[in-house]
Amino acid sequence: MTRVAWFHPFSGAAGDMALAALLDAGADAAAVEAACRRVVPNGWSLRTSDVLRSGLRGCHVEVVVDEAHEDHGHHGHHEHDHHGHHEHRDAAGIIAAITAAGLPDRATSRAVAAFERLAVAEGRLHGIDPAHVTFHEVGAVDSIVDVVGVCVALDLLGVDVVASAPPTVGVGTIRSAHGVLPNPPPAVVEVLAGVPVVGVDVGVELTTPTGAALLATLAAGRFGAMPAMTVQTQGWGAGTKDIPGRANLLQVVLGEAVDVPVDGRLETVVEMSTTLDDVRGEVVGHVVAEALAAGALDAWSVATTMKKGRPGVVLTVLAAPPDADRLRRLVAAETGTLGIRTTTVQRWVADRRVVEVDVDGMRVRLKVGPYRAKVEHDDAVAVARETGRPLQDVVALAERAYAVASADASFRQSDR
Repeated sequence: MTRVAWFHPFSGAAGDMALAALLDAGADAAAVEAACRRVVPNGWSLRTSDVLRSGLRGCHVEVVVDEAHEDHGHHGHHEHDHHGHHEHRDAAGIIAAITAAGLPDRATSRAVAAFERLAVAEGRLHGIDPAHVTFHEVGAVDSIVDVVGVCVALDLLGVDVVASAPPTVGVGTIRSAHGVLPNPPPAVVEVLAGVPVVGVDVGVELTTPTGAALLATLAAGRFGAMPAMTVQTQGWGAGTKDIPGRANLLQVVLGEAVDVPVDGRLETVVEMSTTLDDVRGEVVGHVVAEALAAGALDAWSVATTMKKGRPGVVLTVLAAPPDADRLRRLVAAETGTLGIRTTTVQRWVADRRVVEVDVDGMRVRLKVGPYRAKVEHDDAVAVARETGRPLQDVVALAERAYAVASADASFRQSDR
């Protein structure tokens, strides 16, 4: 069975909150601390406590840095990651220390990937080589312990797959050692590039660079509703601040994945449909094209018969959850509909890769899945126009070229 950890950062995420949530879910605190001491041997201690946030109990973790190791010249501005004063360390040194610590392979690779993501983001922001990035807030002893501790805790809990709901970010401005910065701060935005996020009207730094890097790295594109699993337990990690009107907690749910296909993946999507009887066919076609251009996963229309025998169409748009509201507004504006039905569904997405073959000296791509190889239509059309061959002949030649190449590759593999 595949064990899954799903994070719910409805009030944002920080390194200490993620670590606390996993400890609350059952990871052994002593084992986590012992593993972290292989990276940062001394100068700190781990303190855990139960706290209430908006009436909900959560675990709060604090990395207490000894006075001799504190850097009194710099104070972190992050609401969640702020445990005290911070040391300055460069990315190369942090990654080298993690790699040399002899941690479990999976924990090492996860922790290194998180710090590499931080280094690349900071390097891009400041125009320097990622290896030479000097971490302040995220590079201090406490944040190293947070990142390594999370990755070790996941390994102790036997977590194979990490998923997450979209992280929540605040609004307005925050004060840092560098002055006033926008909220979410530039480092968080850079780290979360390619990740769906949710913004709320809260003037607090809800998601920090450390928390963002952990979620972006560990979830690796698996962002959305809770995946199909048999729930076993949950944990709650508390942030340091009490935020009025919002429980400052990070939830993690652990369970065994169910119905997880080995030849693809299951993902949660939003299906929106509206029935129209007063919109011209050309407009319906335009909306389908516009929805696809705007990022819809798919869009289509089907003829139907409405009440009183009126002909109509059902227009349906399939969207990733972060895009659903934007696409709903597009459909409403273009069609003038007075209602759109919305439902959350799961779809199976086959593993696939793209290969290229040669047809009459021209490139033709094929999408190769577990059950068939499909010729890219636009490539086949280009060859047909250039050569004068019928389109179906070009498709047949491309499929034959792929079959020959696959058979030859299989033969060479078996002959080794």
